[in-house]
Amino acid sequence: MQQFTPLSILVVIPTYNERINLEALVSKIHALGIHGLGLLVVDDNSPDGTGKVADVLAEKYPLTVLHRKEKQGLGTAYAEAFRYILYELHFPSLQYIIHMDADFSHDPGVIPKMIEALKSYDAVIGSRYVRGGMIEEWNFLRRILSRGANWYARTILGLSYRDVTSGFRAYRVETLRRLANVSFSSIGYAFLVEVSYALRKLDCKVTEIPIVFIERREGNSKMALGIIAESFFNVLRLRFHNSDIDANV
Repeated sequence: MQQFTPLSILVVIPTYNERINLEALVSKIHALGIHGLGLLVVDDNSPDGTGKVADVLAEKYPLTVLHRKEKQGLGTAYAEAFRYILYELHFPSLQYIIHMDADFSHDPGVIPKMIEALKSYDAVIGSRYVRGGMIEEWNFLRRILSRGANWYARTILGLSYRDVTSGFRAYRVETLRRLANVSFSSIGYAFLVEVSYALRKLDCKVTEIPIVFIERREGNSKMALGIIAESFFNVLRLRFHNSDIDANV
C-alpha cells in the first residue's frame, strides 16, 4: 500500500453501475494535482463490478471505498458517507468535502474553484441556473422538468439558491458536522433539496458558482418517476410539517 499525503480535501463519489466511467474520472481528478486531495467511492454493490474497480484504484490513488450491501438510493449514500467521514475515517487534517456524480456530468475542473470559494463560504453549490451556468444535451421536456422542480422547491421552501437539486457541492467540514445533526428522510435526489433547506435553516453562508452540466457520456440515467414523486411530496412535508430539520436546529 502506497503512503499518501495527509488528506485535507475529500471528494465523495456515489456509484451504481459506473464501472465504465470510474477509472477515467478518478484519473482526471487526480491529474488536477491538488495537494491533499483524496476520494471516497460509495458503491451500492454494483452488479457491473464497480466496487471491485474501486478497490483496485485504491491501490494506486488516495482513495477509500465504502461498500454498501445493496442499492438504497442516492440520499442514503450521501448520508452514510457523511457519517462515515465524520465518525469512522480518521483524517485530522480534513477541511473540505466535495460530492459529485460519477458519470462525467460534473466537470472535475470546477473543483479548484469550489475549494477557493470555501475559504469564504460554509458551502458551495455548483449551479446550472446562475449566470454562466448551463445544461448541454438535454431535451426540452427534461429542461422544463428540472427548472420547474427548482422553481417549485425554491418557492415552497423560501430558498434563494437557484439550483437546489444540484449534486455537485462542497462543504467545510464544520458545516458537515452541523448537517450531521439533522435527521434527513429522503432516500433519492430529494435529499439534495433537504440539504439546501437545512443550510438555510442553519444560517450557513452559501454561494453558487456556475457549472456546465453535461448529459452522462456512458451508461444509463438513474432518474425515475418514483424519484420525481418523492421530491414533490418531500418539499410539501418540509414546508408544512414540523420537520426534523426544525427540530434539530
